[in-house]
Amino acid sequence: MDLARALGWLGGAAYRSAPRARAAAATRWHDPAYVAALQAAEAEGDVAPETRARFHLGTPSNPVFAQMWTRPATSAGGVLLATELVAAGGVAHVPGGGTHHGMPDRAAGFCYLNDAVLGILALRDRGLGRIAYVDLDAHHGDGVEFAFAADPEVLLISVHEERRWPFTGRIEDAGCGNAFNLPVPAGLNDTEAAAIRERLIVPRVAGFAPEALVIQCGADALAEDPLSRLSLSNRAYLATLAALLPLAPRVIVLGGGGYNPWSVARLWTAVWGMLAGHALPDRLPPEAEAVLRALVPEHGPRRGALPEHLLTTLLDPAREGALRPEITERLNRLAAR
Repeated sequence: MDLARALGWLGGAAYRSAPRARAAAATRWHDPAYVAALQAAEAEGDVAPETRARFHLGTPSNPVFAQMWTRPATSAGGVLLATELVAAGGVAHVPGGGTHHGMPDRAAGFCYLNDAVLGILALRDRGLGRIAYVDLDAHHGDGVEFAFAADPEVLLISVHEERRWPFTGRIEDAGCGNAFNLPVPAGLNDTEAAAIRERLIVPRVAGFAPEALVIQCGADALAEDPLSRLSLSNRAYLATLAALLPLAPRVIVLGGGGYNPWSVARLWTAVWGMLAGHALPDRLPPEAEAVLRALVPEHGPRRGALPEHLLTTLLDPAREGALRPEITERLNRLAAR
């Protein structure tokens, strides 16, 4: 948001603050006892052993923190607001959303509420039938698939790193015929992402003809991310978004994973710039560059170890490469379904 503001891209009616979802909205899918446990954990700053065991709260991957209800409730509120804003048509970007691992009665993978599921259900409540969900995160969107694997009116596409947590999303997992999972090997490059876009994502979404499209745009498939072994540039994400936007009258773009703050900020700012029709600069102006140079994360890489383009540009250099036979073979298998 700071980077987008420095570029002058968040003025006027283009920006809306996310409201906080109420507990009743969260229980549209989540177990009321789980929602109550989240609220109690925030109020008390701790969880009892039985709560930890039942709801997976207070674990290394779902720690107790000061806003463990307020923060996910605000993410969910932003997605629910987006469904209202695009109800008659249009595009919304909710970078705080995309917590696709949350389950009805437990937290998973730093995801306490599943705002993607709540958003799809809210679109349904607005009378929309066919909804497509495309997940570009390095990790499989297991919570969303759990919610809709038996629903033929929701198309599910997830491209994710193989042998990566949560170790779901096998190519054989097809739901009721509505789920298309593509696990990819380490080193996924822009050339391979283009093949996936042209042979899997775009044909399936276009053939489905959705009334609404939800795109989870987790940034952890970027080459700089410390928690995955994929090698995409942010240009690969933007090319996929550009190809998908014309395929549905209503589009909501979420955030998701991403553990290098410089690459996350640049990707999601570029996403918003593209969605809002701004020209993406080759070189950042000084005000925007200053935002990136001022970042001091608690964990992960420090500025001294960063490539200069992460501090001075919005767009990565393209990361082309060979199209490996295993990706071609998997695309052939999915195309044959």
